[in-house]
Amino acid sequence: MPHRPYEIDVMISAKAIAARIEDLAREIGREFADTDKLVVVGLLRGSFVFIADLVRELDMPVEVDFLEASSYGDGMESSREVRILKDLRGQIEGRDVLVVEDIVDTGHTLKHVTEFLQTRNPAKMRCIALLDKPARREVDFKADLIGFEIPDEFVVGYGIDFAQRNRNLPFIGKVRFTDPA
Repeated sequence: MPHRPYEIDVMISAKAIAARIEDLAREIGREFADTDKLVVVGLLRGSFVFIADLVRELDMPVEVDFLEASSYGDGMESSREVRILKDLRGQIEGRDVLVVEDIVDTGHTLKHVTEFLQTRNPAKMRCIALLDKPARREVDFKADLIGFEIPDEFVVGYGIDFAQRNRNLPFIGKVRFTDPA
């Protein structure tokens, strides 16, 4: 599918992301200090870079699992219909869980996923998002931990894509279209 031409401006540098992840890992360590093993659930696909860097900074036993939910497809706007495309492999009942998301936009996906996971009776569940766009929120949901609050801009990089492109950028970049819509 052809796309309008665009350029990417750095919004959050790789260095700033790394420093913030260190801070977040310390907060997670305090929150789950009494946990014998934390189940870290990454929401695919956008969180895979974030989750990899985050778990390497955690000074505690962790188990990693993944769940894939979608409300975007290849578009720039959420459909608001959240579908679970891949479920967890492991059990979370009675266990401490940290749900890791790349970006909270409208809030529909993370709200749906946390409600879905709560039905499995985790002992404690918290959510972390690398990016938060509160200006776009449509549902009453806020992640427990946020890496960066950003304005209502379309972003890519560090695992976040635009039609499956730009996930490999080491920074968060703002997409700037170079032709008139």
